[in-house]
Amino acid sequence: MSSETSPLLNYRLYNVAGDFADSCVPPPPQEEVSISSSVSQQDDRRKLSTFFGVVVPTVLSMFSIVIFMRVGFVIGQAGFLESLLMLVVAYVIISLTVLSVCAISTNGAVKGGGAYFMISRTLGPEFGGSIGLMFFLANVCSCAVYILGLVEAILDVFGELPNAAESEPRGVHVLPQSYLYDVLYASSILLLCLLVCLVGAQIYAKTSFLIFLVVHVVLITICVSFFAVAPKTILIVQQSGNQSHSVYTNYTGFSVTTLRRNLMDEYSVDYTTNYMMTFATVFAVMFNGCTGIMAGSNMSGDLRNPSYSIPKGTVIAVIYTLLVYLLLFFLVSFTCDRMLLKGDYIFFRQINIWPPFVVIGVYAASLSAAMSTLIGASRILHALARDDLFGIILAPAKRTSKTGNPWVAVLYTWLLVQSVLFAGKLNTIAGIVTIFFLMAYAAVDLACLSLEWASAPNFRPTFQLFSWHTCFLGIVGCLVMMFLINPAYASCGIVLMLILLVVIHYRSPTSSWGYISQALIFHQVRKYLLLLDVRKEHVKFWRPQMLLMVANPRTSAQLITFINDLKKGGLFVLGHVEIGDLDMLPSDPIQPQYNFWLSLVDKLNVKAFVDLTLSPTVRQGVQHLLRITGLGGMKPNTLVLGFYDQCVPEDYFLCDPAFKDAKENDHFGVDTASLQAHFPPVRGGEAAKSLSAPEYVAIVSDALKMRKNVCLARYFFAMDRRDLLAKRRRPERVSIDVWPLDLLRPDSTAYVDICSLFLLQMACVLTMVSSWKAARLRIFLCIESGDDGWIKKEEQLRELLDKLRIKATVKIVTWDAVVVLHGQSALPGTGEGQQAAGHDAALISDDYLRAANRMVLEQAFHTAVRFLYLPRPPADPACSRRYLQQLDILTEGLGPTLLIHGLTPVTCTDL
Repeated sequence: MSSETSPLLNYRLYNVAGDFADSCVPPPPQEEVSISSSVSQQDDRRKLSTFFGVVVPTVLSMFSIVIFMRVGFVIGQAGFLESLLMLVVAYVIISLTVLSVCAISTNGAVKGGGAYFMISRTLGPEFGGSIGLMFFLANVCSCAVYILGLVEAILDVFGELPNAAESEPRGVHVLPQSYLYDVLYASSILLLCLLVCLVGAQIYAKTSFLIFLVVHVVLITICVSFFAVAPKTILIVQQSGNQSHSVYTNYTGFSVTTLRRNLMDEYSVDYTTNYMMTFATVFAVMFNGCTGIMAGSNMSGDLRNPSYSIPKGTVIAVIYTLLVYLLLFFLVSFTCDRMLLKGDYIFFRQINIWPPFVVIGVYAASLSAAMSTLIGASRILHALARDDLFGIILAPAKRTSKTGNPWVAVLYTWLLVQSVLFAGKLNTIAGIVTIFFLMAYAAVDLACLSLEWASAPNFRPTFQLFSWHTCFLGIVGCLVMMFLINPAYASCGIVLMLILLVVIHYRSPTSSWGYISQALIFHQVRKYLLLLDVRKEHVKFWRPQMLLMVANPRTSAQLITFINDLKKGGLFVLGHVEIGDLDMLPSDPIQPQYNFWLSLVDKLNVKAFVDLTLSPTVRQGVQHLLRITGLGGMKPNTLVLGFYDQCVPEDYFLCDPAFKDAKENDHFGVDTASLQAHFPPVRGGEAAKSLSAPEYVAIVSDALKMRKNVCLARYFFAMDRRDLLAKRRRPERVSIDVWPLDLLRPDSTAYVDICSLFLLQMACVLTMVSSWKAARLRIFLCIESGDDGWIKKEEQLRELLDKLRIKATVKIVTWDAVVVLHGQSALPGTGEGQQAAGHDAALISDDYLRAANRMVLEQAFHTAVRFLYLPRPPADPACSRRYLQQLDILTEGLGPTLLIHGLTPVTCTDL
């Protein structure tokens, strides 16, 4: 390989290995130095290993206060069997989510933001932002839960016991208790956590490891105590409001009788909240001990190798904590009286070989969990702020210290946690925390499920122990448990998420993260296109599928909008032919133009595809598009061309405010100024220079040979759609006029041939569009004074309209003054008229055409658009100019007019 290409290859190798999620397009080689420096700077901030960055915070968050202060509560209320069921359900849910987390985190580079980063980069900014904010709020509430639990533990040991009996121990009960005092204690602890988190993730990691050691020392002493401490009677003091009372209960040691008594549930009033407990409320409290699985993911911005550390560390932490919980549930159920479990949530202190051990463990675990969720929530908020999903509200949260610590996001989080602390009691907000976490877990499972279902080639995680079944079960499990815990909270949470989703969708710019929705749509559309079999087409379900050829959208914008109305849910493609020869060009000039055309579609707010081609001539280019545009059963059946004349319409880009005044950038980098610069200004005679009359007529002939219906559109640059919509609010209604007779063959009496019915169908389709429903459909029946059969013709036409379910007014027009001019030589003294279109064109004089034109114009009554019969073009190319001249005279000054020649049956009277 040459030396010139090696820097690019090196960058590509790095991109695949370490930063695949950022970009699929490598920058030029000269940018390699700046990229390398930024990467090294980023790596300097990523210092945490798997153990310190994932295992330690995850284990501490999953233990938190639940393992010390709520194990007895769960078994005392739910019993040993239901407690095991709760534990199994909780760990099944989180295990399924962990599998999804592992899959996503091993599919590319994971940056700061943890679960939010993974969801947003997978599902897009709407889902990512809404779920990210919900996950942030879950961590905020969770931090408050841990702090309130710590306050509860402190007051159990040091709190005053008002109105207590004289025999009750009072030695250390010195702290006053009330609602305001509880908030004060909680705020002081939160301030301590804030100070540690402001220093940064590294000091937190060191602190958390010390706490990790302390917690495990305490757990060892608890397990030893079950074997070492002899059975004894224990005095517990319960406080309810300002009253307290003493109860004597037993620690029985290992006893089968105690296990039998603790097997079944016995729900009662929780002494901390005075609320009656149920399976759902107890599960909500217990599930808080399992919500720490994202603690390691939240530290993704500080991990040395997040794609390796997150899956490995999280799986280890989940398995380890499950084993510890199972062991404690078993030991507690075998040894402790139910009254002890329900009356003293910190009973481990009463039965420990050295009671202060448990107090130290509770304080350490609670502090660690609070700091973990506080710093994790701040990282999520910082990631949300960096992505500009909530605008100026979170803009200050982007700021970081020199070491990369998002200190402003930490302050934001601290303020929110402080506000939640006013709830006062742990069990009060446990349900809300659980709902938020379950929603976040369901979103992670949904992200992984979407990636799996989309079958995108770039979704190839190194972690393979998952499938769409595990993702789906994880989603179902989360949703079911949400509504079992609290239907009201679950409903409010979903509504809040949907509101956030809509807000972000309308206010945030389009991201470059990639949209899983596009991959899913592609996957499903491909399936349905294969099912759309052209052999099964039926006239009952026919719809127009339009290919509109556009030379310059500056002069065709109104026509594009009109055809968008006319498509009736069918395919609409904007086609454009660029003149050129690929053999003579260094690269394809077509591909860079697609963004401009797609931005034009966005600006005009039409539902259209874009198809461009490069060809030596316009005729060949149109042939290419007619053959290859579309896919499977979705291919254009109707070609729409602008009329061939010398009109120079006004420049739409200079008249419409959307193009004239707009300054905002397009979502994909094409701003309004660039869009205007791309399409050339309007110049007179442009049509004649780029396309000759014989070539134009040949395009029409080619389309008819290829069994495509043809529409020629004239004067649509004069259509003011806004004015037409305004007329709907006036007493007069606009009209849609249909002339189903071939005016170039006045001797024809066929009002019901295929082409005439095609005209009726297209006009009827237009009236079915919401903005055109108020328009009147008028059909004109031309008769001669001496024709006695016109009544029968009218009856037949009305009967046909009735069978076709078309509501229209039939207008009788006497055209003697027009017919009398038929038969004069078109061009006296020359033979050109005799060689015309092949249907007595020599009999069609200019005077006849002008008379027919006046007749159509005289019948106008607030006419918005006219549908006229388009005769077949002449077979002889030499007659092309005369053919176009006839159409020009016939439609001159008529306003927006559509000349249509239909080849395919489009109406059906059968059910």
